Amino acid sequence: MNKFAILSVCVACACGAWAQDLIKYNQVGYYPDQEKEIIVEAKAGKAFRLIGPDGATIAEGKSTVTRKSPFNDKKRLLIDLTEITAPGTYTLTVGDQEVPIIVTEHALSALADAGLKAFYYQRTAMTIDEKYAGKWNRPAAHFDDQVMVHPSAASEMRPAGSIISSPKGWYDAGDYNKYIVNSSFSIALMLNAYQENKDYFNQQSVNIPESGREMPDILSEIKYNLDWMLTMQDPNDGGLYHKLTTPNFEGFVMPTECHQQRYVVAKSTAATLDFAAVMIQAAEVYAPYCPDYAHTLLTAAKRAWQWAEENPNVVYDQDAMNQKYEPAIYTGTYGDTELGDEWFWAASNMYLGTRDEGYLGKVKEYQPKHFMLPTWGNVAGLGYTSWAFAKDLKGSEATMQQEMRQSIINYADSVSAAADNGAFHTPYGNREEDFFWGCNCEGLATQGIYLMQAYQLAKESSDMAEAQKFLIAAHRDADYLLGRNATGYCYVTGFGTKSTLHPHHRLSSADGIDEPLPGFLAGGPNPGRQDGEYVEYPSTSPDECYADVEGSYASNEIAINWNASLVAFISALDAASK
Repeated sequence: MNKFAILSVCVACACGAWAQDLIKYNQVGYYPDQEKEIIVEAKAGKAFRLIGPDGATIAEGKSTVTRKSPFNDKKRLLIDLTEITAPGTYTLTVGDQEVPIIVTEHALSALADAGLKAFYYQRTAMTIDEKYAGKWNRPAAHFDDQVMVHPSAASEMRPAGSIISSPKGWYDAGDYNKYIVNSSFSIALMLNAYQENKDYFNQQSVNIPESGREMPDILSEIKYNLDWMLTMQDPNDGGLYHKLTTPNFEGFVMPTECHQQRYVVAKSTAATLDFAAVMIQAAEVYAPYCPDYAHTLLTAAKRAWQWAEENPNVVYDQDAMNQKYEPAIYTGTYGDTELGDEWFWAASNMYLGTRDEGYLGKVKEYQPKHFMLPTWGNVAGLGYTSWAFAKDLKGSEATMQQEMRQSIINYADSVSAAADNGAFHTPYGNREEDFFWGCNCEGLATQGIYLMQAYQLAKESSDMAEAQKFLIAAHRDADYLLGRNATGYCYVTGFGTKSTLHPHHRLSSADGIDEPLPGFLAGGPNPGRQDGEYVEYPSTSPDECYADVEGSYASNEIAINWNASLVAFISALDAASK
């Protein structure tokens, strides 16, 4: 196959104009220097043809590489188009199937922007204006200035039934509630992304009301949720209410049609430690832009830490709470009975943010033996990131840092190697345990984040061969997320030729607009099929247990933590291409 100079750039075809049931590929776009591997179901045939934008055939041949699914008897072929480096939109034909292959220097830029812009659509308590949202504009709702203190959260200074104000913030997921645990985790992923790629985010503009100001858009967006989180800290003792919620999930209606009373519910150690970890990190990030605000964040973090030390094991147990208090609460729990990871993350950030050695005892007490991908329920990996990218460490702390850096690199080494025998030649998706509720985020995209962190760490140590290996692996994971997978779906709304159209998302469902809100990452294949009583899945193979229907909360919901992983992963890849 010879490299071919492209004379023009074509616009990608509209959804439905191409057939891709048998051809699995990155539907959003490839960078010119990126590996470009296409997977084809064997029944489509081996012969392929690549047509350039001008209609001329520039490559043809037969695939000779066969890959077998680890989950069923399907066989797949690999077509390598990496030699095509000139920008343009190509047409790949296999049998009677054809798909567009887009090569551009800005392959993932629009996707990175849309992933961040999705948080604007999730804002509460403000009008989502047509100037910024287009046809997805909507009136303000859920001002949360009349929130009631639930009996589980009552204190002497704030007895049950007290009314407090807790405005701003993001709707958590497909529902309309707000949760400290998941907000903290989501913000941490994006703060890490910003600190690792400041130049990239400082130049990004995603058309939100704050765009064009001195503060980067990502920090303006995060601040809208930080402002809400600050209101969830009891001013009398520093503890954090676990969540702000209605007793039951609202129906699939727009926010203006929601009329249930909203409550702040129970304080918990997990929420308080997560809050402390995020606030101390945010204090450093916002100091150059808003010194007074940064001081507020720092003070809030220290008060939260103090409450946690005085209340070290207050677990959120919704079932037990409902036996004791009314009204009963039936919304998302974000419950966690193992708090060592929260202590490690919070203590790490408190030490690194203050260099007060009083926090080091908890760091050493709860440091895990090895790195694991972080989730909202196991945040220790976020502590590893904090240590890995910290500056000016000396002595034993520098040794700890090097050990944690190496643990991240060891993880990246192990998952990179997994691609060699994978059905889609990707690090992710080769084991049954890769598929679970939210796997597109908490498995796939988060894996991509840490491959990119390993890439940066390898670059810092001038090991460019190692860095390139991690970058290739990360791109392969992105290809998987964007269509080179068993279902053939690009899992981000508004992108690709076969993308998620019917997410479990009240705003997308109830707005009367055919297209879903763009830029949201769907949860992904979930063999647990917890919604199987209501949803018919197309397959029982772990990597095919995905249903693009509104009712599939187990495979097709959206969530802020999932989008935070999308932002962090895709932005890092896009930044690396600049």
